[in-house]
Amino acid sequence: MLLTIPSVLAQDEVRQLRRLLDNASWADGRITAGTQSAREKRNRQLPEDAPQAAEARALVLAGLARNGLFFTAALPHKVYPPLFNRYEPGMDFGLHIDNSVRTFAATGQHVRTDVSATLFLSAPDEYEGGELVVEDTYGAHSVKLAAGDMVLYPGTSVHHVRPVASGTRVASFFWVQSMIRDDARRALLFDMDGAISALRQAHGESAPVVTLTGSYHNLVRMWADV
Repeated sequence: MLLTIPSVLAQDEVRQLRRLLDNASWADGRITAGTQSAREKRNRQLPEDAPQAAEARALVLAGLARNGLFFTAALPHKVYPPLFNRYEPGMDFGLHIDNSVRTFAATGQHVRTDVSATLFLSAPDEYEGGELVVEDTYGAHSVKLAAGDMVLYPGTSVHHVRPVASGTRVASFFWVQSMIRDDARRALLFDMDGAISALRQAHGESAPVVTLTGSYHNLVRMWADV
């Protein structure tokens, strides 16, 4: 399931985050790349131990914590501490698949990468090119969102970032270990939750709504890995 989530960060939070990142020292993006990705990755990345990293991560995690759509779609069990990258003219990231498990060096925490996320921090008119392209059964999907918006997609997806022709593309990226590791099951639960919410709004806590809500939670019990 590929899903766009608007306004994960408010515009004042985006500006605060950009001020932090604009004053940071960036490293070669290959510092966190796997063997295959390292051959395709041409960008800059904020080191995980940079002075600005902890505050920047906290801003993103606070946005996620208050976003109901993120929770409903990802059903998060663990979130890898957000990372930050920067693409300047001529930089890109070729076709690759994210590593199946990531380990946060500071804590040794392992996160299975069920869901990949990109939170855009540059407005679309700040750079030319730089689209995230995610491939699935139905073709290639090009994503370029407003600053503060985020896209979620399965960690199993082949994807790439097109070359930036001008300007600067800044984003946060991270992975989610979901309570529901299978993407098809997550998509089913997401659709079911949305339908239940619509029915509840239209009809209140009717008996069918209560029954459907129970079925939703019973499916979560059946499938959840916590």
